[in-house]
Amino acid sequence: MNQVAAVLVGQSARPKGRLITFEGGEGAGKSTQIRLLSQRLAQTGVEVVATREPGGTPRAEKLRDFILSGRASSLGPLGEAVLFAAARIDHFDALIAPAIERGAIVLSDRFSDSTRAYQGVMGEAEPRKIALLEKVALGDLRPDLTIVLDIPAKVGLERAFARRGDHLAPDRFEREDISFHEGLRRAFLNIAASEPDRCCVVDALAPQEEVAQAIWQLVEARFLGANEAHAA
Repeated sequence: MNQVAAVLVGQSARPKGRLITFEGGEGAGKSTQIRLLSQRLAQTGVEVVATREPGGTPRAEKLRDFILSGRASSLGPLGEAVLFAAARIDHFDALIAPAIERGAIVLSDRFSDSTRAYQGVMGEAEPRKIALLEKVALGDLRPDLTIVLDIPAKVGLERAFARRGDHLAPDRFEREDISFHEGLRRAFLNIAASEPDRCCVVDALAPQEEVAQAIWQLVEARFLGANEAHAA
């Protein structure tokens, strides 16, 4: 294992991995940036697990299909949040927790902040109930770093529609109007402002390579620098 990999996973007999989550509105480029970060981390010798929410495991993927098809919308925002929590429990228990335990870096395309933003803020589900569902699904676990890719709602939706093309119908959330997506942008920015130790906002309007470099610098500063300082 090279020096960078050793710093990332630590030197203990039972190395602890990291959970890095990517949040933001539709078309912000989360999946692209996860792919680029995965490639760069893998070059250091670190095991990288890229996943998504809802989804990541066979059972959670089935719930993803049900939710994004719109068939769960009749249950209301809280009902959707319960389904997201059910998918998250399986995702965490079957994939995320074992990967972290063996020292892997887990990169998740969306996580609990999306439930806070979509079903909580925009769906107006009671914050106390959203927090309780998060507690049930994750216990005390929180991401080590959350990267919020910020982009104007109109631009993000145009990107999402261009990526999807004419052969795929918009999903449950892409079908919402522009005011909904503008509200989502504000919700993610407010979450980031309320937890600055965990969340970092990155301008997703910048060129793809610049966004990737900004994310890499955040990962270096948070994990390489912190572990080196601890070792020293």
